Amino acid sequence: MGAVTWSVVDALARSVDFHAPQIETMAREPLAELQLERLRATVRHAMENVPLHRARLHAAALRAEDLRSLDDVQRLPFTTKADLRDHYPFGMFALPVDSLARIHASSGTTGKPTVVGYSGGDLSTWADLMARTLHCAGARRGDLIHNAYGYGLFTGGLGTHYGAERLGAVVVPVSGGSTERQVALITDFKPRVLCATPSYALAIADLAEQQGVDLTKSSLRVGMFGAEPWSQGMREEIEARLGVRAIDNYGLSEVMGPGVAVECERQDGLHGWEDHFLFEVIDPETGVPLPEGEAGELVITTLTKQALPMLRYRTRDITR
Repeated sequence: MGAVTWSVVDALARSVDFHAPQIETMAREPLAELQLERLRATVRHAMENVPLHRARLHAAALRAEDLRSLDDVQRLPFTTKADLRDHYPFGMFALPVDSLARIHASSGTTGKPTVVGYSGGDLSTWADLMARTLHCAGARRGDLIHNAYGYGLFTGGLGTHYGAERLGAVVVPVSGGSTERQVALITDFKPRVLCATPSYALAIADLAEQQGVDLTKSSLRVGMFGAEPWSQGMREEIEARLGVRAIDNYGLSEVMGPGVAVECERQDGLHGWEDHFLFEVIDPETGVPLPEGEAGELVITTLTKQALPMLRYRTRDITR
């Protein structure tokens, strides 16, 4: 790993401010200017500090200065989950391990785990974006948030936890499992927001019904669900059995964790945080970008990540 260019790292962290809501409703032109500035900084940072990115960018004869519009992102090579596994554990990091604040990892059930690192600045950005995400979904300062995502190497629990604290909410860090206790704490503590995987939310509903507890009459009003695929039918079942508005929260550890995109209270599609991520949809077979409205594979480029910048990461998720 080459010497870290701290001026670039600082540039990636600039203007990260949850308490500046105007950035969430920026007009397209200034947003595109911000994205392009951050894209160039990210490419420069990746080239200088990640051997894999440096080799691929050199092979493509591409420098950060060559990116003159957002369409030029299509000139960057793709990154895949296999790259993370091939360079296990820390070969994709752009900062020295001893300078990081935290490391998360996947379960590794299908091979080597994917390992992701976070600088202190990355953790602050993550908390900001999760606070935005929770607020967008309907959570508010002072709400009790029952966090039933697992804590540990999985990003869901801690990512949600620090975002809720940044929002000014009150976190109940119950984690996953001990479902009887989950039902008891929901009944006794009276949280307004439930955060969990959709399947575990239904497991909580199952046990509550077995105990004769009607969660539709509980204090819960907002449910934030993610970390696994779920259908419209599953949403309707959760809402009917728990009495919440079920909101989809999208993320993946390789890009950040939860909080990359979220539905608002209208439940009419995900809002991606475009000041921090550049989104593309490509044909999964050819890699060619698709026009707006066509279904294809979601590709994400991080714009502010310090420890693990990702260039055109192929998520394998299909969207439009």
